[in-house]
Amino acid sequence: MEAGVQHVVEGVTRPKVTRKEIRVLSPAQVKVFFEGIRNHRLEAMFVLATTTGLRQGELLGLRWEDVDTRESVLYVVRTLSKTNDGVVFNPPKTAKGRRAVGLTQIALEALERHKARQEEEKGVWLEDHGLVFPNMYGEPRTQRTPVLYALKKVLAKHGLPEIRFHDLRHTCATLLLSKNVNPKIVSEMLGHGDVAFTLSVYSHVLKGMQKGAVQAMDDILNG
Repeated sequence: MEAGVQHVVEGVTRPKVTRKEIRVLSPAQVKVFFEGIRNHRLEAMFVLATTTGLRQGELLGLRWEDVDTRESVLYVVRTLSKTNDGVVFNPPKTAKGRRAVGLTQIALEALERHKARQEEEKGVWLEDHGLVFPNMYGEPRTQRTPVLYALKKVLAKHGLPEIRFHDLRHTCATLLLSKNVNPKIVSEMLGHGDVAFTLSVYSHVLKGMQKGAVQAMDDILNG
């Protein structure tokens, strides 16, 4: 750089990336939540978001062919996004985003009820796209506001704190990490690019886990 010529970006402060506050449900609150949404038309979506950590776009892009109930696993191979031209299905943005996620018994049972209800509603569908969570006419969901409204309504009805849909994903990760599940496994389950990102997002959980680590060391040294 020539003498006396200052680089245009020198002295410029980079904007800080601020993350929205993470709000999660406790294990006891999750149980109340699941009881409150039983047989709700969005029960399976809420249960999957909480037990698998899938993003809303990944859930909306899920097809029944991606769900293997025999092996208790689902495969994330696409996500639904809304554009100016309508909704589009795209593959996950990263290789880690394309993944297999195990299904709990609670999730399997919710999916079974959801499938049965869906079979009854197909008579009014315009077209069957094979989606697990289409709108009431069997088409891809173009609006996500009704889902958030339904979530808020259920939470309020059962005296639970108001959270965003994405906080169900945070709830999943927080519950697993608080039970000492390996962060790498949680990272892979969430489809994060690397475990460092997972540790960064959920550092608040890891701080609490340090107490357990200290107690474990005391047990080892004093045993």
